[in-house]
Amino acid sequence: MKKVKGRVFFLGDRIDTDQILPGYAMSVPTCQHKNYALKGSSIPDFAEKVKLGDVIIGGKNFGCGSSREQAPVALKEAGVGAAIAVSFAMIFRKNSINIGLPVIPSENIDHMKREIQEGDLVEVDIEAGTLLHIDSGRTYELNKLSEPALATLEAGGLINRVRNILRERGELID
Repeated sequence: MKKVKGRVFFLGDRIDTDQILPGYAMSVPTCQHKNYALKGSSIPDFAEKVKLGDVIIGGKNFGCGSSREQAPVALKEAGVGAAIAVSFAMIFRKNSINIGLPVIPSENIDHMKREIQEGDLVEVDIEAGTLLHIDSGRTYELNKLSEPALATLEAGGLINRVRNILRERGELID
């Protein structure tokens, strides 16, 4: 499993799907959802700032609200490499893993928020369950993801994972 390297963006508790992808953005073509990522949050210009691999560090119940599957898609398409939070809403977590966006809980968010500055470079080792703060060399423990979640992320999402399984069985020929 690859590592994700990028800059940090901090968000607070209960970042809901309307903050991640506002309802009005649902009227634009799907290919443009990335331009509206986090428009309803404390970082409304996130889509202009984010670079490929950047990491969001949030608080409790990240992704709560509706079951809008477009919210994690908007983050992934905008370039987010991983989201780390104290906890994730169950449907948001499942939708994220299913599209190949790593979402990883951690009890060390308070330490990270005290010791890492927004914009600092970090490296997330998804398989090992660690976040390395490049500037200080400090490593923070993340919760380890289940084997099925890791396999889904490794495949790039659930559809790719199922296709790979079917190929292995000889039930899908490209």
